Amino acid sequence: MQHTPLLIVGAGPFGLALAAYLQHQQAGYLVVGKPMEFWQKHMPAGMYLRSGTDWHLDPDNVFTIERYAASRGESPDSVMPVSLEWYLGYTCWFMDQIKPNIRETYVQQLSKDEDRFTALLTNGTVIQADQVVLATGFGYFPHEPEPVKALLPTGRYRHAVDAVDMAAYRDKRVLLIGGRQSAFEWAALLAEAGAEAIHLTYRHHTPAFAEADWSWVSPLVDRIVDEPAWFRNAATDEQETHRYRLWAEGRLKVEPWLAGRLPADKVFLHPQTQLQSAKENPDHSLTITLSSGETFLIDDIILATGYQVNINRLPYLAPGLLAQIDQTNGFPQLNTVFESSVPGLYFSSFPAGNDFGPFFGFTIAVRAAAQVIGQAATGKLPAAG
Repeated sequence: MQHTPLLIVGAGPFGLALAAYLQHQQAGYLVVGKPMEFWQKHMPAGMYLRSGTDWHLDPDNVFTIERYAASRGESPDSVMPVSLEWYLGYTCWFMDQIKPNIRETYVQQLSKDEDRFTALLTNGTVIQADQVVLATGFGYFPHEPEPVKALLPTGRYRHAVDAVDMAAYRDKRVLLIGGRQSAFEWAALLAEAGAEAIHLTYRHHTPAFAEADWSWVSPLVDRIVDEPAWFRNAATDEQETHRYRLWAEGRLKVEPWLAGRLPADKVFLHPQTQLQSAKENPDHSLTITLSSGETFLIDDIILATGYQVNINRLPYLAPGLLAQIDQTNGFPQLNTVFESSVPGLYFSSFPAGNDFGPFFGFTIAVRAAAQVIGQAATGKLPAAG
Protein backbone atom coordinates (compact mmCIF):
# COMPACT_ATOMS: atom_id res chain seq x y z
CA MET A 1 0.00 0.00 0.00
CA GLN A 2 1.30 3.44 -0.98
CA HIS A 3 0.56 6.86 0.47
CA THR A 4 0.29 10.34 -1.01
CA PRO A 5 -0.71 13.59 0.71
CA LEU A 6 -2.95 14.51 -2.23
CA LEU A 7 -4.46 12.30 -4.90
CA ILE A 8 -5.72 13.92 -8.11
CA VAL A 9 -8.16 11.74 -10.03
CA GLY A 10 -8.06 12.79 -13.68
CA ALA A 11 -5.25 13.89 -15.98
CA GLY A 12 -7.08 16.33 -18.22
CA PRO A 13 -6.56 20.11 -18.23
CA PHE A 14 -7.87 20.65 -14.68
CA GLY A 15 -5.79 17.82 -13.24
CA LEU A 16 -2.65 18.90 -15.07
CA ALA A 17 -3.04 22.53 -14.03
CA LEU A 18 -3.35 21.52 -10.38
CA ALA A 19 -0.34 19.22 -10.76
CA ALA A 20 1.64 22.18 -12.14
CA TYR A 21 0.67 24.33 -9.16
CA LEU A 22 1.68 21.63 -6.67
CA GLN A 23 4.88 20.97 -8.60
CA HIS A 24 5.80 24.65 -8.38
CA GLN A 25 5.06 24.50 -4.63
CA GLN A 26 7.09 21.29 -4.23
CA ALA A 27 4.06 19.70 -2.55
CA GLY A 28 3.47 15.96 -2.46
CA TYR A 29 0.79 14.63 -4.81
CA LEU A 30 -0.05 11.90 -7.29
CA VAL A 31 -2.18 12.12 -10.42
CA VAL A 32 -4.01 8.98 -11.51
CA GLY A 33 -5.27 8.95 -15.07
CA LYS A 34 -4.14 8.83 -18.67
CA PRO A 35 -3.06 12.31 -19.77
CA MET A 36 -5.58 14.05 -22.02
CA GLU A 37 -7.21 10.72 -22.85
CA PHE A 38 -10.72 12.14 -23.17
CA TRP A 39 -9.48 14.73 -25.63
CA GLN A 40 -7.61 12.11 -27.62
CA LYS A 41 -10.34 9.47 -27.73
CA HIS A 42 -13.59 11.43 -27.57
CA MET A 43 -12.93 14.45 -29.75
CA PRO A 44 -12.68 14.03 -33.51
CA ALA A 45 -9.51 14.62 -35.48
CA GLY A 46 -9.71 17.85 -37.41
CA MET A 47 -11.84 19.76 -34.92
CA TYR A 48 -10.97 23.24 -33.74
CA LEU A 49 -11.25 24.69 -30.26
CA ARG A 50 -13.25 27.79 -29.44
CA SER A 51 -10.70 28.89 -26.86
CA GLY A 52 -8.07 31.55 -27.32
CA THR A 53 -4.31 31.24 -26.92
CA ASP A 54 -4.59 32.81 -23.46
CA TRP A 55 -6.40 29.72 -22.11
CA HIS A 56 -3.20 27.99 -21.02
CA LEU A 57 -2.68 25.51 -18.20
CA ASP A 58 0.04 27.01 -16.00
CA PRO A 59 -1.17 28.81 -12.84
CA ASP A 60 2.28 30.44 -12.62
CA ASN A 61 1.95 31.78 -16.20
CA VAL A 62 5.30 30.33 -17.23
CA PHE A 63 4.54 27.48 -19.62
CA THR A 64 1.90 29.26 -21.64
CA ILE A 65 0.42 28.57 -25.04
CA GLU A 66 2.14 31.70 -26.32
CA ARG A 67 5.50 30.35 -25.13
CA TYR A 68 4.82 27.02 -26.81
CA ALA A 69 3.94 28.78 -30.05
CA ALA A 70 7.14 30.84 -29.82
CA SER A 71 9.16 27.64 -29.35
CA ARG A 72 7.77 26.53 -32.71
CA GLY A 73 8.44 29.85 -34.39
CA GLU A 74 4.73 30.68 -34.52
CA SER A 75 2.79 33.72 -33.42
CA PRO A 76 -0.40 33.37 -31.33
CA ASP A 77 -2.51 34.80 -34.16
CA SER A 78 -1.12 32.34 -36.69
CA VAL A 79 -2.44 29.30 -34.81
CA MET A 80 -6.01 30.57 -34.47
CA PRO A 81 -8.39 28.87 -34.45
CA VAL A 82 -6.47 26.37 -32.36
CA SER A 83 -6.78 22.85 -33.74
CA LEU A 84 -7.25 19.85 -31.47
CA GLU A 85 -3.98 18.39 -32.72
CA TRP A 86 -2.07 21.60 -31.99
CA TYR A 87 -3.56 21.88 -28.52
CA LEU A 88 -2.63 18.28 -27.72
CA GLY A 89 0.88 19.15 -28.83
CA TYR A 90 0.85 22.02 -26.34
CA THR A 91 -0.30 19.74 -23.51
CA CYS A 92 2.50 17.25 -24.29
CA TRP A 93 5.03 20.09 -24.25
CA PHE A 94 3.51 21.40 -21.01
CA MET A 95 3.92 18.01 -19.34
CA ASP A 96 7.51 17.83 -20.56
CA GLN A 97 8.18 21.14 -18.81
CA ILE A 98 6.51 20.44 -15.45
CA LYS A 99 7.14 16.67 -15.34
CA PRO A 100 4.02 15.85 -13.29
CA ASN A 101 3.86 12.79 -11.07
CA ILE A 102 1.32 10.69 -13.00
CA ARG A 103 0.29 7.06 -12.64
CA GLU A 104 -1.21 6.11 -16.00
CA THR A 105 -4.02 3.89 -14.83
CA TYR A 106 -7.52 4.42 -13.40
CA VAL A 107 -9.20 4.52 -10.02
CA GLN A 108 -11.49 1.52 -9.72
CA GLN A 109 -12.93 2.46 -6.34
CA LEU A 110 -12.49 5.40 -4.00
CA SER A 111 -13.57 5.08 -0.39
CA LYS A 112 -12.86 6.76 2.93
CA ASP A 113 -12.49 5.63 6.49
CA GLU A 114 -12.30 8.02 9.43
CA ASP A 115 -8.89 9.43 8.58
CA ARG A 116 -7.90 8.67 5.01
CA PHE A 117 -9.11 7.97 1.53
CA THR A 118 -8.31 4.65 -0.09
CA ALA A 119 -8.10 4.32 -3.87
CA LEU A 120 -8.00 0.89 -5.46
CA LEU A 121 -6.46 1.26 -8.91
CA THR A 122 -7.30 -0.93 -11.87
CA ASN A 123 -3.73 -2.23 -11.92
CA GLY A 124 -4.26 -3.63 -8.41
CA THR A 125 -2.31 -0.94 -6.55
CA VAL A 126 -3.84 0.54 -3.42
CA ILE A 127 -3.18 4.21 -2.67
CA GLN A 128 -3.97 5.92 0.61
CA ALA A 129 -4.40 9.71 0.48
CA ASP A 130 -5.02 12.41 3.04
CA GLN A 131 -6.92 14.52 0.49
CA VAL A 132 -8.44 13.83 -2.93
CA VAL A 133 -9.30 16.13 -5.82
CA LEU A 134 -11.72 14.80 -8.43
CA ALA A 135 -10.69 16.58 -11.61
CA THR A 136 -13.22 14.76 -13.69
CA GLY A 137 -14.33 16.46 -16.88
CA PHE A 138 -17.17 15.60 -19.23
CA GLY A 139 -16.56 11.94 -19.89
CA TYR A 140 -19.07 10.54 -17.42
CA PHE A 141 -21.79 13.08 -18.15
CA PRO A 142 -23.08 12.81 -21.74
CA HIS A 143 -26.68 14.02 -21.86
CA GLU A 144 -29.13 11.80 -23.72
CA PRO A 145 -32.60 13.35 -23.30
CA GLU A 146 -35.12 10.69 -22.35
CA PRO A 147 -37.90 12.04 -24.63
CA VAL A 148 -35.54 11.72 -27.60
CA LYS A 149 -34.26 8.28 -26.62
CA ALA A 150 -37.84 7.05 -26.31
CA LEU A 151 -38.32 7.71 -30.03
CA LEU A 152 -35.16 5.92 -31.17
CA PRO A 153 -34.75 2.21 -31.90
CA THR A 154 -32.38 0.51 -29.48
CA GLY A 155 -28.80 0.49 -30.64
CA ARG A 156 -29.36 2.93 -33.50
CA TYR A 157 -27.81 6.05 -32.01
CA ARG A 158 -24.65 7.30 -30.35
CA HIS A 159 -23.89 10.37 -28.31
CA ALA A 160 -21.31 12.62 -29.98
CA VAL A 161 -18.83 11.67 -27.25
CA ASP A 162 -18.59 8.22 -28.85
CA ALA A 163 -19.08 9.28 -32.48
CA VAL A 164 -15.64 10.63 -33.30
CA ASP A 165 -14.45 8.25 -36.02
CA MET A 166 -15.73 10.24 -38.97
CA ALA A 167 -14.41 7.72 -41.49
CA ALA A 168 -16.98 5.23 -40.18
CA TYR A 169 -19.73 7.46 -41.64
CA ARG A 170 -18.36 7.61 -45.16
CA ASP A 171 -21.21 7.22 -47.71
CA LYS A 172 -23.72 7.20 -44.83
CA ARG A 173 -26.78 9.38 -44.28
CA VAL A 174 -26.60 10.83 -40.77
CA LEU A 175 -29.07 12.61 -38.51
CA LEU A 176 -27.59 14.95 -35.94
CA ILE A 177 -29.96 15.86 -33.12
CA GLY A 178 -28.80 19.24 -31.84
CA GLY A 179 -28.04 22.60 -33.34
CA ARG A 180 -25.22 24.23 -31.45
CA GLN A 181 -21.45 24.40 -32.02
CA SER A 182 -20.74 20.69 -31.65
CA ALA A 183 -23.56 19.69 -33.99
CA PHE A 184 -22.36 22.06 -36.71
CA GLU A 185 -18.74 21.00 -36.21
CA TRP A 186 -19.65 17.31 -36.44
CA ALA A 187 -21.66 18.12 -39.59
CA ALA A 188 -18.64 19.80 -41.19
CA LEU A 189 -16.32 16.94 -40.29
CA LEU A 190 -18.82 14.34 -41.49
CA ALA A 191 -19.14 16.14 -44.82
CA GLU A 192 -15.37 16.30 -45.18
CA ALA A 193 -15.11 12.58 -44.33
CA GLY A 194 -17.42 11.69 -47.20
CA ALA A 195 -20.82 11.24 -45.55
CA GLU A 196 -23.55 11.20 -48.20
CA ALA A 197 -25.99 13.46 -46.33
CA ILE A 198 -26.14 15.13 -42.93
CA HIS A 199 -29.41 16.38 -41.44
CA LEU A 200 -29.55 18.59 -38.35
CA THR A 201 -32.76 18.93 -36.39
CA TYR A 202 -33.02 21.47 -33.57
CA ARG A 203 -35.81 23.30 -31.78
CA HIS A 204 -34.44 26.82 -32.07
CA HIS A 205 -33.50 29.23 -34.83
CA THR A 206 -30.22 28.59 -36.62
CA PRO A 207 -27.38 30.17 -34.60
CA ALA A 208 -25.46 33.07 -36.07
CA PHE A 209 -22.10 32.32 -37.66
CA ALA A 210 -20.18 34.82 -35.55
CA GLU A 211 -17.02 34.74 -33.46
CA ALA A 212 -17.71 34.23 -29.77
CA ASP A 213 -16.43 36.97 -27.46
CA TRP A 214 -14.80 35.47 -24.36
CA SER A 215 -12.80 38.57 -23.39
CA TRP A 216 -15.15 39.47 -20.53
CA VAL A 217 -14.83 36.00 -18.96
CA SER A 218 -11.16 36.11 -17.91
CA PRO A 219 -11.57 38.93 -15.33
CA LEU A 220 -14.49 37.06 -13.72
CA VAL A 221 -12.54 33.82 -13.50
CA ASP A 222 -9.39 35.57 -12.24
CA ARG A 223 -11.50 37.15 -9.52
CA ILE A 224 -12.15 33.68 -8.09
CA VAL A 225 -8.50 33.43 -7.02
CA ASP A 226 -8.79 36.40 -4.65
CA GLU A 227 -12.52 36.10 -3.91
CA PRO A 228 -13.48 32.43 -4.23
CA ALA A 229 -17.01 33.11 -2.97
CA TRP A 230 -17.88 36.03 -5.24
CA PHE A 231 -20.11 34.03 -7.58
CA ARG A 232 -22.05 32.20 -4.87
CA ASN A 233 -22.48 35.45 -2.92
CA ALA A 234 -23.72 37.37 -5.94
CA ALA A 235 -27.43 38.12 -6.17
CA THR A 236 -29.44 35.54 -8.07
CA ASP A 237 -30.12 37.91 -10.94
CA GLU A 238 -26.40 38.68 -11.28
CA GLN A 239 -25.59 34.96 -11.35
CA GLU A 240 -28.22 34.42 -14.02
CA THR A 241 -26.86 37.34 -16.04
CA HIS A 242 -23.43 35.69 -16.13
CA ARG A 243 -24.92 32.28 -16.92
CA TYR A 244 -27.03 33.69 -19.73
CA ARG A 245 -24.22 35.75 -21.23
CA LEU A 246 -21.88 32.74 -21.30
CA TRP A 247 -24.68 30.57 -22.64
CA ALA A 248 -25.41 33.13 -25.35
CA GLU A 249 -21.78 33.31 -26.46
CA GLY A 250 -21.47 29.56 -26.56
CA ARG A 251 -24.94 28.58 -27.75
CA LEU A 252 -26.39 31.40 -29.82
CA LYS A 253 -23.30 31.58 -32.00
CA VAL A 254 -21.47 29.11 -34.22
CA GLU A 255 -17.87 29.92 -35.06
CA PRO A 256 -17.58 31.61 -38.47
CA TRP A 257 -14.85 29.24 -39.67
CA LEU A 258 -17.55 26.57 -39.97
CA ALA A 259 -19.77 28.50 -42.36
CA GLY A 260 -17.90 27.56 -45.53
CA ARG A 261 -17.57 23.91 -44.54
CA LEU A 262 -21.26 22.99 -44.69
CA PRO A 263 -22.02 22.26 -48.36
CA ALA A 264 -25.67 22.85 -49.13
CA ASP A 265 -25.88 19.69 -51.21
CA LYS A 266 -24.83 17.57 -48.22
CA VAL A 267 -25.80 19.41 -45.05
CA PHE A 268 -29.50 20.01 -44.52
CA LEU A 269 -30.68 22.24 -41.68
CA HIS A 270 -34.08 21.77 -40.06
CA PRO A 271 -34.46 24.65 -37.57
CA GLN A 272 -37.42 24.86 -35.19
CA THR A 273 -38.16 21.16 -35.53
CA GLN A 274 -38.12 18.13 -33.31
CA LEU A 275 -37.87 14.44 -33.98
CA GLN A 276 -41.34 12.94 -34.21
CA SER A 277 -40.51 9.35 -35.13
CA ALA A 278 -37.73 7.09 -36.33
CA LYS A 279 -38.99 3.97 -38.07
CA GLU A 280 -36.62 1.10 -38.77
CA ASN A 281 -36.90 -0.34 -42.28
CA PRO A 282 -36.13 -3.87 -43.57
CA ASP A 283 -32.94 -2.61 -45.23
CA HIS A 284 -31.77 -1.27 -41.83
CA SER A 285 -32.31 2.35 -42.84
CA LEU A 286 -34.45 4.63 -40.69
CA THR A 287 -37.32 6.77 -41.89
CA ILE A 288 -37.18 10.02 -39.97
CA THR A 289 -40.24 12.20 -39.49
CA LEU A 290 -39.86 15.67 -38.02
CA SER A 291 -42.46 17.82 -36.32
CA SER A 292 -42.54 19.93 -39.48
CA GLY A 293 -43.83 16.95 -41.44
CA GLU A 294 -40.55 16.49 -43.31
CA THR A 295 -39.44 12.88 -43.87
CA PHE A 296 -36.15 11.45 -45.10
CA LEU A 297 -34.03 8.32 -44.85
CA ILE A 298 -30.89 8.03 -42.74
CA ASP A 299 -28.46 5.31 -41.67
CA ASP A 300 -27.12 6.60 -38.37
CA ILE A 301 -28.08 9.00 -35.58
CA ILE A 302 -25.74 11.12 -33.46
CA LEU A 303 -26.94 12.94 -30.35
CA ALA A 304 -25.18 16.30 -30.18
CA THR A 305 -27.11 17.06 -27.01
CA GLY A 306 -24.31 18.17 -24.70
CA TYR A 307 -23.44 17.14 -21.16
CA GLN A 308 -25.13 17.28 -17.77
CA VAL A 309 -23.40 16.85 -14.42
CA ASN A 310 -24.57 14.02 -12.20
CA ILE A 311 -21.92 12.79 -9.79
CA ASN A 312 -23.97 9.67 -9.12
CA ARG A 313 -22.63 8.50 -12.49
CA LEU A 314 -19.01 8.51 -11.31
CA PRO A 315 -18.44 4.74 -11.21
CA TYR A 316 -15.45 4.77 -8.89
CA LEU A 317 -17.15 6.42 -5.91
CA ALA A 318 -17.86 3.77 -3.29
CA PRO A 319 -21.53 3.83 -2.24
CA GLY A 320 -20.62 4.78 1.32
CA LEU A 321 -18.57 7.74 0.13
CA LEU A 322 -21.13 8.87 -2.43
CA ALA A 323 -23.84 8.87 0.25
CA GLN A 324 -21.85 11.41 2.28
CA ILE A 325 -21.57 13.95 -0.55
CA ASP A 326 -24.30 16.57 -0.36
CA GLN A 327 -25.72 17.34 -3.79
CA THR A 328 -27.89 19.82 -5.63
CA ASN A 329 -29.37 18.57 -8.89
CA GLY A 330 -26.46 16.17 -9.40
CA PHE A 331 -23.79 18.76 -8.56
CA PRO A 332 -21.72 18.38 -5.39
CA GLN A 333 -22.25 21.13 -2.86
CA LEU A 334 -18.87 22.80 -2.44
CA ASN A 335 -17.46 25.29 0.03
CA THR A 336 -15.37 28.28 -0.99
CA VAL A 337 -12.26 26.17 -1.67
CA PHE A 338 -14.03 23.54 -3.82
CA GLU A 339 -14.28 21.11 -0.91
CA SER A 340 -17.36 18.90 -0.67
CA SER A 341 -19.30 17.93 2.44
CA VAL A 342 -16.73 15.13 2.85
CA PRO A 343 -13.69 16.78 4.47
CA GLY A 344 -10.65 16.58 2.22
CA LEU A 345 -12.62 15.68 -0.92
CA TYR A 346 -12.54 18.42 -3.57
CA PHE A 347 -14.24 18.69 -6.95
CA SER A 348 -12.78 20.64 -9.85
CA SER A 349 -13.81 21.13 -13.48
CA PHE A 350 -17.39 20.75 -14.73
CA PRO A 351 -18.92 19.58 -11.40
CA ALA A 352 -17.80 22.83 -9.73
CA GLY A 353 -20.02 24.92 -11.98
CA ASN A 354 -23.04 25.13 -9.72
CA ASP A 355 -21.12 26.90 -6.93
CA PHE A 356 -18.43 28.71 -8.90
CA GLY A 357 -20.19 29.58 -12.12
CA PRO A 358 -20.61 28.20 -15.63
CA PHE A 359 -16.97 29.04 -16.47
CA PHE A 360 -15.95 25.64 -15.13
CA GLY A 361 -17.23 23.92 -18.21
CA PHE A 362 -14.33 25.58 -20.06
CA THR A 363 -10.55 25.35 -19.79
CA ILE A 364 -10.41 29.08 -19.06
CA ALA A 365 -11.05 28.12 -15.42
CA VAL A 366 -8.22 25.62 -14.94
CA ARG A 367 -5.73 28.06 -13.43
CA ALA A 368 -8.17 29.60 -10.96
CA ALA A 369 -9.29 26.18 -9.76
CA ALA A 370 -5.69 25.01 -9.41
CA GLN A 371 -4.69 28.02 -7.32
CA VAL A 372 -7.65 27.93 -4.94
CA ILE A 373 -7.62 24.17 -4.45
CA GLY A 374 -3.84 24.06 -4.36
CA GLN A 375 -3.62 26.74 -1.68
CA ALA A 376 -6.32 25.08 0.39
CA ALA A 377 -4.81 21.62 0.09
CA THR A 378 -1.36 22.85 1.10
CA GLY A 379 -2.78 24.74 4.08
CA LYS A 380 -2.34 28.24 2.71
CA LEU A 381 -5.94 29.35 3.04
CA PRO A 382 -7.94 29.97 6.21
CA ALA A 383 -10.74 27.61 7.12
CA ALA A 384 -13.34 27.43 4.36
CA GLY A 385 -16.82 28.83 4.71
